[in-house]
Amino acid sequence: MSEALIRPARADDADGVVALRKLVFPYLVRGVESTRRMIAEPPPGEGWAAWVAEADGQVVGWVSAYRNTQTSTPGVGEIATLHVHPDHRRRGLGTALFDHAFGHVRALGSTQVRAHTRAESLPFARRHGFEPTRELHYAALDLRPAPPMPEPPPDVRLLPTAGLDPRRVHRVDAEASRDEPSDVPVDALDYDLWRHECWENLGLDREASTVAEVDGELVALSLVKRDGERMWSDFTGTLPAYRGRGLARLTKLAALHTAAARGVRTAYTSNDEANAPMLAINARLGYRRVESLVACRRTLS
Repeated sequence: MSEALIRPARADDADGVVALRKLVFPYLVRGVESTRRMIAEPPPGEGWAAWVAEADGQVVGWVSAYRNTQTSTPGVGEIATLHVHPDHRRRGLGTALFDHAFGHVRALGSTQVRAHTRAESLPFARRHGFEPTRELHYAALDLRPAPPMPEPPPDVRLLPTAGLDPRRVHRVDAEASRDEPSDVPVDALDYDLWRHECWENLGLDREASTVAEVDGELVALSLVKRDGERMWSDFTGTLPAYRGRGLARLTKLAALHTAAARGVRTAYTSNDEANAPMLAINARLGYRRVESLVACRRTLS
């Protein structure tokens, strides 16, 4: 087995990156074409960059880093979850990949850096100056059999996002996510960035992604990104004025039903430990927890 080489990611690494992700973090859903586009056409304004570890022609490590542009808090750098193949651990690959990512967010002018890790990797994070702040829980739902299509109240229409004006969908996404539990607020979701990362994402299933409409206004949504028979609930939320009516559960159940009818077999989602309403909804829908990651943060001078 040859020594691994750390290098910048290329678009043709997408197959290897997705195969590695399915092995290491099977609940993180992003398909090959979506990953290829992410590498070839990074989101504008984020300074996004990624590196792979390659050994014997195979991708055995991966990390990406970028500037968080979805928050009004200045200087937030993000290091996405670091992947290392189990057969190549304890050889310094994780440290080498981390050093590239950390150097990048520092060069972007970050004053704080956020990352996520498994609990057993907390000693590694602490050695690099990070401290835990909160937990993120991942859960899975078997869509066999498919959940029933819900019957909405008379004043509510359930619609697929396909054919809708993306600006209307963006408004719900941006406003509903403002009070999502997080170390920094998600309060600056620019339309152009959202269109690039969400609406034009090659994995977005616009037929399964569902919105709720009341009196002609879109008020809740549940977005679905998929990779073959697996899907990711990208975001489910409701405008503050319409909460307490069960619309988040309604749209998510409709999205799951449609996704299952379109061939999805397993649904994955994640929630912050403080997001009790969505955790309760997912529990009622039958999701089972499969993993928890620890959010960590380091402040830079």
